Amino acid sequence: MSEHALPRIIAIANQKGGVGKTTTTINLGAALAALGKRVLLVDLDPQGNASTGLGVENRDLSSYDLLIEGAPLSDIVQKTNVDGLDLVPATTDLSSADVELSDNEKRVILLRNAFRAADLGRYDYIFMDCPPSLSLLTVNALVAAHSVLVPLQAEFFALEGLSQLMLTVRQVREGANADLRIEGVVLTMYDLRNNLSKLVEDDARQTLGDLVYQTKIPRNVRLSEAPSFAQTVLEYDGSSTGALAYKALAGEILARHDA
Repeated sequence: MSEHALPRIIAIANQKGGVGKTTTTINLGAALAALGKRVLLVDLDPQGNASTGLGVENRDLSSYDLLIEGAPLSDIVQKTNVDGLDLVPATTDLSSADVELSDNEKRVILLRNAFRAADLGRYDYIFMDCPPSLSLLTVNALVAAHSVLVPLQAEFFALEGLSQLMLTVRQVREGANADLRIEGVVLTMYDLRNNLSKLVEDDARQTLGDLVYQTKIPRNVRLSEAPSFAQTVLEYDGSSTGALAYKALAGEILARHDA
């Protein structure tokens, strides 16, 4: 894939669960859509939380059909309630993907092939919400992506958990996707009242430098509540600190791409 091809395809990944991957996928996508960008979210997590969080109930066709059954992307994409934001939903069928793909010689390039066979010209960004493991689903996303965005929870041992993901990224780069790079690292669940968050931030910036976005995603009750209403935080409470943070992150990402 060309480095400058549209859309920009980004895997949102961290093998550690509970770090804000799905929250980031949904709300960053919505924030970019609010800025006039056309965004496709691909839910690759068998839990299907991105699909639920966007209120998509019809999952007769899902990312399972895209990867395992070879269904065309155009048959699966659904519009969401957010203008400019489309979704490929997920179902629990994905939980068997690793087993079903184990004997498939093309098992790590299926998603890339599906993208290449599709007309993606209508989109500016594609975000893939990866499961909290370095499974074949995550590897498919890394092989299909231009870059990886890593949500990093502001807690002790956060950086230690990155080492295996970075190793996997290096292996993918040496194999099926030489152009894969780290898009950036976003600190999530940041608590301004907690010295630990600042210590983790300092450690991350010292270790990863400019890869760490200036924007930090705070602990915010509105971020936690919004999915239960099948809404993004921008819809649920656009003036909340969580919504403002994702708007700022979207602006920062656009500024980096325009630089």
